[in-house]
Amino acid sequence: MGAQSRSAKAGEAARSVASNPYVRRLIEDEELRENIREAFEAARGAFQRMSNGRGPAKALFDDKKVQRDLQTAAESMKQAADQIRGKRRGGGFTLGKALMVAILGAILVLILSEDARNALLDRLFGAEEEFEYTSTTTASAESESVPS
Repeated sequence: MGAQSRSAKAGEAARSVASNPYVRRLIEDEELRENIREAFEAARGAFQRMSNGRGPAKALFDDKKVQRDLQTAAESMKQAADQIRGKRRGGGFTLGKALMVAILGAILVLILSEDARNALLDRLFGAEEEFEYTSTTTASAESESVPS
């Protein structure tokens, strides 16, 4: 009876694991497995370099390869975690990107269009006053009667 209950428990555990969406994604997604493998190898390389006898603190602060391996491991684990959660990876048109495009477009319009520049300056500093110059002095009689 003990063997039968063990096999039933093992079968139930296998069915519950197979129905788990995270395990299913791990089985089906090659890129996810690659990210996990890359993170593991980078962490293992960093651990080997840190345990070479100099002390982990010195290796962590001074050894550029350890820092690079740890950064690679962290990036790979982040990508793997995002993939497991089903998050999209980059490339989305976010509000920040839309704002940047709008600002660059406005700058280009101001650079390329004189009418737009004048309109902006009129709004900022007020419209220019146009005036006609008329002389307040009159021509003297002598200058008009000078013979040629």
